[in-house]
Amino acid sequence: MAYILNIHTATETAVINLTADRKVLGTALNHEAKQHAAFLHAAIHELLQNQGIDIKHLNAIGVSSGPGSYTGIRVGLAAAKGLCYALNIPLITYNSLEIMALSSAGSVKDFNGLYCPMIDARRMEVYAAVYNYNLKVVTPPSAMILNEITFADILNLNKVYFSGSGSDKFQKLTKNTNAFFLSERILTDSIAGISWQKFEKNDFENIPYAQPLYIKEFHTIFKK
Repeated sequence: MAYILNIHTATETAVINLTADRKVLGTALNHEAKQHAAFLHAAIHELLQNQGIDIKHLNAIGVSSGPGSYTGIRVGLAAAKGLCYALNIPLITYNSLEIMALSSAGSVKDFNGLYCPMIDARRMEVYAAVYNYNLKVVTPPSAMILNEITFADILNLNKVYFSGSGSDKFQKLTKNTNAFFLSERILTDSIAGISWQKFEKNDFENIPYAQPLYIKEFHTIFKK
């Protein structure tokens, strides 16, 4: 039996889970985006302790590499890399938008519909992508500024299910009847499914060179 610890801290809700052969053994959630760093290590310790699993028995660490909160991405990736180095186990990374799309598809179960996760990137900008039910990319992940005709060509031909913290902005703009809006919910099974699929394919990262998927350049302000 192989154990994978999954870390998702790239969005407003952090999800940590422990899986064994695709089965989710336990999950910890945090809904305070600014508290992900304080939550993470304590949650990992408690999760392993509750399941009676020694950290040395982990076989891989999975982590969301982005897009999403710059701070959240760095918190998760740094923790995952540290654990992989210390335990000498492989690192798995996955796209936050894929997890969100898979969660929506699992909830809605519209095999012919399309799924558009959106993560708030401030003002009228979002990180977004469009996938079909099988997670095939229709529109690749990108940072975009929303307006009334965003995704008009796709919406005119398909039902599209929007989710995530950025979808509220678009709901106020579009009048297209093919647009459906879901409450944000990341399914812990979706994270487990993606990480296990990569684990079985030995789709691992080169730990020192694993990079955050910011999509757009990170800027910060230095005080003089």
